[in-house]
Amino acid sequence: MATTYQIDPAHSSAHFAVRHMMVTNVRGSFSNVTGTVVYDSANLAASSLDATIDATTINTNDEKRDGHLKSAEFLDVAQFPTITFKSKSIANDGGDLKITGDLTVHGTTKEVVLTADPLAPEGKDPWGGTRTGTSATTKISREDFGLTWNAALETGGVMVSDELKITLDIQLTKAA
Repeated sequence: MATTYQIDPAHSSAHFAVRHMMVTNVRGSFSNVTGTVVYDSANLAASSLDATIDATTINTNDEKRDGHLKSAEFLDVAQFPTITFKSKSIANDGGDLKITGDLTVHGTTKEVVLTADPLAPEGKDPWGGTRTGTSATTKISREDFGLTWNAALETGGVMVSDELKITLDIQLTKAA
C-alpha cells in the first residue's frame, strides 16, 4: 500500500561538491527543499518523487561566490529560481533504491539516476506526526545543463570542473 509523505523543508537540504582550480572541492548547499514522495515498498512501480529546490538559497559560505553562482553566468536564479526533479521509475538495486527521473536545472531537463538509501523506519515526532527519511546521491555534468562558465588556468586545467556531485538529505512527514 502506497504512503504519501511531504518533504520537510526545515530538515531537508541539497548539497553539492565541485573541484575548484583542479586541487580542492568547493562545497555548497541549498535549503528550502519541498515536494512529495509516494512510497510503496511492495510495489516500487507505484512509488514516486517530486521535489523542488529553491535555487536562490545557494550557500557556499562565500557571499561573493554565491552572488556569482546566482548570476546569469551560472544558475541565473532571476530567470530560473527553482531546480526540480520528477521521478519516472524507482527500483530496488541490491538494497539501495535507483530513482530515475528528470532533473531540470537552468531551464534544461536531463534524465539522471539517484542512488538512495532505503527509507528509514518510521518514527513518531514530538508533535504526533510520523517521520522517515533518506539520503540520495548522483553526479551530473554542469555542461549538460548549460552551466558552461569557466576559466582556463595558467598552469593548465580549468577553474571549475564539469562534474558536480550532488547529495540530497531528505526528511519526510507522513501526510494526514
